Amino acid sequence: MPEYDRPVLPTITATDQPLEKLTADAVVVAVGKGPDGLLPTPGAEAVDRLLGGRLFAALADLGAKGGEDEVTRLPSFGQGPFPVVAVAGLGAPDASGGYAPEAVRRAAGAASRSLRGRRTVVTLLAAVGGTPDADRLHAVGEGSLLGAYEFTAYKSDLPANRLTPPQEFVVVVPGAAAAETALRRVRAVADAVALVRDLVNTPPNDLFPAELAARGAAAGEKLGLSAEILDEEALAAGGYGGILAVGGGSSRKPRLLRLTYAGSGARKKVALVGKGITFDSGGISIKPAAKMEDMKSDMAGAAAVIATVCLVAQLGLPVEVTATVPIAENLPSGTSYRPADVVTFRNGKKAEITNTDAEGRVVLADAIARAAEDRPDVLLETSTLTGAQLVALGGRTAGVMGSDDMRAAVVAASERSGESMWPMPLPPELRRGLDSTVADFVNANADRMGGMLVGGHFLAEFVPSGLPWAHIDIAGPSYNTGGPWGYTPKGGTGVPVRTLLATIEALIAD
Repeated sequence: MPEYDRPVLPTITATDQPLEKLTADAVVVAVGKGPDGLLPTPGAEAVDRLLGGRLFAALADLGAKGGEDEVTRLPSFGQGPFPVVAVAGLGAPDASGGYAPEAVRRAAGAASRSLRGRRTVVTLLAAVGGTPDADRLHAVGEGSLLGAYEFTAYKSDLPANRLTPPQEFVVVVPGAAAAETALRRVRAVADAVALVRDLVNTPPNDLFPAELAARGAAAGEKLGLSAEILDEEALAAGGYGGILAVGGGSSRKPRLLRLTYAGSGARKKVALVGKGITFDSGGISIKPAAKMEDMKSDMAGAAAVIATVCLVAQLGLPVEVTATVPIAENLPSGTSYRPADVVTFRNGKKAEITNTDAEGRVVLADAIARAAEDRPDVLLETSTLTGAQLVALGGRTAGVMGSDDMRAAVVAASERSGESMWPMPLPPELRRGLDSTVADFVNANADRMGGMLVGGHFLAEFVPSGLPWAHIDIAGPSYNTGGPWGYTPKGGTGVPVRTLLATIEALIAD
């Protein structure tokens, strides 16, 4: 990779000073969308007073509706200690008349994206009613920081006068001293999400299996985690037939990364597993050429669990977490695994390969088997597993499968974190589609119906009976192929780091 220091995310601090005493390059407020026009919030009303009652009239003249992702910028004409006012839309309020934290988070992100060229930004979004103070503050902080993310590692000759994202956010909130503690957590979360985005956005010629393993190990070791990397010889000695099969077609050989954090007073033992296919051509069952470049994102699950175990360590949570990360590049060549091959996994089970493009479950089988050997209390796995996830749920909502308790816990955590997920079943009749006359099962069903759920059934074969587990299919939500929205840029999104963290925090709170 080119010599490059990624741009750090902006700083974020809290203040309880009166608005008129603050100096900034811009101020952010929010409005809602009502049936008869804009719905003011306390922050917007404060700026309106400072501007002599002109704000809402100007917004009406400019056609502002208060809808989601709408940001209206207008000058203050010297009437306040800031030259620009950015008014972010919250959309319609919920049934209680308030706004969910995710609506605030998206508004903060949209405003952040709109303020390129403004160095210091004061935000009054914490003054949006209807959500608990802590949730609101986290939403404002995460949205502001993640909306300012950019990936410029491969941009040459960036002009010195280009408009850059904001570099400093100041959140106006009562009790600023106490809020600073919450904002330190917000910053840690945002940094972890940015790490995932960086890894996912890095091109596959620079992020091959050995490199991803090395970067993951370096990130963990910086925080005191123990790291282990198995190369192809160690994988062969350890019986990791699935990882070796998928990685066999590439000259850049596969790896298995293990990162372990042992928190003081650990209350739970959590296994994380994430799919790390640094590029997926489909192998011999090759994909169509159109949009194949997006397959650099097929390691998003690996990036997410690497960042999550690092985040847990940075927050010093009382839990033991081990991330097991299978990493390979799926390419066609004379040494590729083939349809009709039988692969033997670490736990001794055997799969007949019917589709080399269903490679994620093949590497995950080995990783889940290895993770289960640690006898964790729960196992959480995430992967860009199936195109069927996109067909079923679209590009923004992940599908969650697994044992009933952990599936429910993950979905509940996703609701708290603002990462959209939906619980999915594992209908027993779909398991029959994996039956093989040659081996224990096939790796892919020829019938495309219920493909996301069939993938979940395959993974379930490697989860020991009685172990609570969840599989999160992030094929769509981990990589945004469209335009930016809210705090989500084009490219890597960082999903599902925040949900994994929220799930782990709930586990140790029980």
